[in-house]
Amino acid sequence: MSYSRLQIYTAIFAMAIGTFAIGIGEFVMMGLLPNIGADFGTSSQQTGHLISLYALGVVVGAPVITLLFSRLAKKPLLIALMSLYAVSNIASAYAESFTQLQWLRFISGLPHGAYGGIVCLLAAAMVRKDQRGMAVTLVMMGLTIAILVGNPLATWFGQLLDWRVVYQGVGMTALAAAMLIVVAVPAINAGESTRTRTELTALKNKQVLLTLAIGSIGFGGMFSVLSYLAPTLLEATQVNEGWIPIALLIYGVGSFVGSLVGGWATDVNMKWAIGGALAWATVVLFIFPFSINELVTILPMVFLLGTTAALVPTLQVRLMDVAGQAQTLAASLNHAAFNIANGVGAYLGGLAIVSPLQWQGTGWVGCLLAATGLLVFFVTKHHSRKVNYAESL
Repeated sequence: MSYSRLQIYTAIFAMAIGTFAIGIGEFVMMGLLPNIGADFGTSSQQTGHLISLYALGVVVGAPVITLLFSRLAKKPLLIALMSLYAVSNIASAYAESFTQLQWLRFISGLPHGAYGGIVCLLAAAMVRKDQRGMAVTLVMMGLTIAILVGNPLATWFGQLLDWRVVYQGVGMTALAAAMLIVVAVPAINAGESTRTRTELTALKNKQVLLTLAIGSIGFGGMFSVLSYLAPTLLEATQVNEGWIPIALLIYGVGSFVGSLVGGWATDVNMKWAIGGALAWATVVLFIFPFSINELVTILPMVFLLGTTAALVPTLQVRLMDVAGQAQTLAASLNHAAFNIANGVGAYLGGLAIVSPLQWQGTGWVGCLLAATGLLVFFVTKHHSRKVNYAESL
């Protein structure tokens, strides 16, 4: 079925509001770590576990929800997922203890991966094959704009008012997204409904697993730095907390640029898009530790850190090419993979800051993860040639 431009852009906008809510719900925690830690009396490393628990929720929820509801129509599933995201984030705003907040952040992560995977599939299904990279980029633009504008503003409001107000706002935005999806998203045919057994074939596909490994490992480098950017600015650069929203805004600009370049590069040459993004991330993260002591050096590096988001649309489209009939599970697992990266990066970054490496350690850990992801890319490329995929790397 063909769709008019108005239908395509209206549907993508509605779904992108959901990715916008998800973007703030996930990433604003990184800017508000000092505030939440002060509220509950926890250290930076302890508070950082909230990031890892949210990521664990994504990793668990993405395959479980996708497999349980693989035969359900995609539109009502999107509405249900956004509704759950709304309720769990509003509940996070009213957490009375750190333990309660930990559980709520885990629950909040459950719908993230399935929602992100389904909207990418639906966006790609509405356009021609040679436009899929940009369609995926556009539907995920809500996430990019959240990083660009939403998170800096949300962090500033959290500092000015209360971090709890921010999560109330995330919940209300998610509710608005659910209502927009009801109105604006048609019953898009993104392929035939599949049985659970068919979806599980993705877990036997080495190309799917290797592509997921690229994201899980390679993108963990960025998260090892970003997760602790706020305390790094306070402790290493020694600036006041007013610079945290500004740094997040600069990161967001870099992420916006990187996402657009990644979407364009994917449609031009996927091989160079993936390998180039990983090589670039390795270089940026290698340089980052040398920049943290001065504001004039760390801010440009934060921008460059954001540009590593070029990897996101490339891997999403790559999974569509190699997943066969297991499209839904593979697409949602991509978001799980990036949240494995989030959890692993936050955990290893937390270990680094309490090691002799201290605040520089997040960059060294990040560089090692990005370089390892690049190595996995070459393994994937070699295996792809052996099995002779039509869309070979």
